[in-house]
Amino acid sequence: MQLPDESTVPFASDFEICRILNGMWQVSGSHGAISQEDAIQDMFKYLDAGYTTWDLADHYGPAEDFVGQFRRELRKSRGAASLNGLHAFTKWVPRPAPMTRQVVRDRISISLRRMDVDTLDLLQFHWWDYDNAGYLDALTYLAELQTEGRIKHLGLTNFDTAHLKLILEHGISVVSNQVQFSLIDRRPDVQMLAVCEAYGVKLLTYGTVCGGLLSERYLGQPEPINQALNTASLQKYTRIIRAWGGWALFQQLLATLNQVGEKHGVGIAAVAIRYILDRPAVAGVIIGARLGASNHREENSMVFALSIDADDLDAIEVVLKQSHDLYQLIGDCGDEYRH
Repeated sequence: MQLPDESTVPFASDFEICRILNGMWQVSGSHGAISQEDAIQDMFKYLDAGYTTWDLADHYGPAEDFVGQFRRELRKSRGAASLNGLHAFTKWVPRPAPMTRQVVRDRISISLRRMDVDTLDLLQFHWWDYDNAGYLDALTYLAELQTEGRIKHLGLTNFDTAHLKLILEHGISVVSNQVQFSLIDRRPDVQMLAVCEAYGVKLLTYGTVCGGLLSERYLGQPEPINQALNTASLQKYTRIIRAWGGWALFQQLLATLNQVGEKHGVGIAAVAIRYILDRPAVAGVIIGARLGASNHREENSMVFALSIDADDLDAIEVVLKQSHDLYQLIGDCGDEYRH
């Protein structure tokens, strides 16, 4: 299996990415134990299939170390040229505190070392407390590192529309914002997409398959509870589904997506992913990778041959219009992290 040309998109002037990014939250420890040896071998399989782009963070357990080890083994077995086209996007999620130039440099130096790179392709910055304006200082010093060649591009993670716009108007060049975006959580449609289009900012989305809940596995099944919620993702997205409209409405959505999928010869997850990839400003969808434990590479590859038509969208919208407005309940993108 090899992904088609349609699987890539220009992300910046100097490189393309795979539109399905391999998410590494699953190696953080909150989704069960992961063997580093098995994980690294699985990373080769992702790369060989065309899944060339990784999403991780400084606080995802050993994720940055896994990338560094993978790069070393890839270089050793296939040569330095084999690293071309491989991209790993990390995050920095500091506690709100005074942001000095040295604090910022020291933190980025750690990621550079752990990932075994001279330059970070994309540093995605998150900030917990908007009342603490230190995020502007941090971004200013990150921009200095970008000028020095230590960071290629700056992005944000879970910034709301107002603060994304404030940062852009402050003169900080931001290429992307990572936000939660799915058929269940369509908050980016309210304000975020318009601002991203106006300023040329791309969205990288997570939660798009709701931790695997948007799949045939849960069609016609009772709501998972207690021991069945055995990963951080399942716990998180079950709560979101309850706020969105509950399990009975979710079953209606799964049934509709299943009908659309059967019409096109794909699974429920593929329909859910394609729906978000078709939204304006969306460059890529992050799908969690249970490295060495399970994979959906072949299933997800079918996304790129899928075209959702007007009838499909109408059928999906019949269900979605019955749901609660998460923008009204939660707020803009990322607000759930600041309440």
